[in-house]
Amino acid sequence: MQKLLTGNAFVFGNNVDTDQIYPGRFVEFTDVEDVAKYAMFGADPEFTCNVKKGDFIVAGSNFGCGSSREHAAITLKAVGVGAIIAESFARIFYRNAINLGLPVLVCPLISKLVTSGATVQVDLLSGEICDETGKIAQAEPMSEYTLHILESGGIKSLIKKQMELNMEERTSWL
Repeated sequence: MQKLLTGNAFVFGNNVDTDQIYPGRFVEFTDVEDVAKYAMFGADPEFTCNVKKGDFIVAGSNFGCGSSREHAAITLKAVGVGAIIAESFARIFYRNAINLGLPVLVCPLISKLVTSGATVQVDLLSGEICDETGKIAQAEPMSEYTLHILESGGIKSLIKKQMELNMEERTSWL
C-alpha cells in the first residue's frame, strides 16, 4: 500500500450523509461494479464520470452520518477514491471505511483550505497534506494498528492472514 498519495480533490460540505454517498434506492445492487456506479450520486450525480482512481474526497464535519450500512464506504472504495479527508466523521462510517481498507483522515478546517479540482498530496504516515504551494494542513496521524489494517486491505484480510499464520504455527510442530 502506498503511504504517499496524490490525487485531485472533490470538495463537499458538512453533514454529507450515507444517502448522499450511496442512495438507499440502489441498495439492491450487490455486485461491486454496480455499486461503484452510484458513488456520491445523492450529492453529485456526475461524480463517477469525473473521479479518477486515487482522487480524494474532502469534506466538512460529520461526513458519513446517517445509516450504518457499509454500502457508503464500499462504493467509495470501489470507484477508486484514494482517501477521504474531513473535519470529522460519523463514527460508524469511519469504522466501516477503515475496516474495508479505505483511508480516512480527520483534519480541522480542511474543507476551507482545499478547492475542488486542486491536486493534493497526502502522507498517510505523518498526516501532512500538501498542495502545489506546499504544506497546507496537518491531519490527525493514523495509529499504527489502523495503518496495519489498511496495509492488509481491510480488517477481514488482516484477520484471515493472522488466522493462516496461527494455523501454520500450530501445524509446524507436528
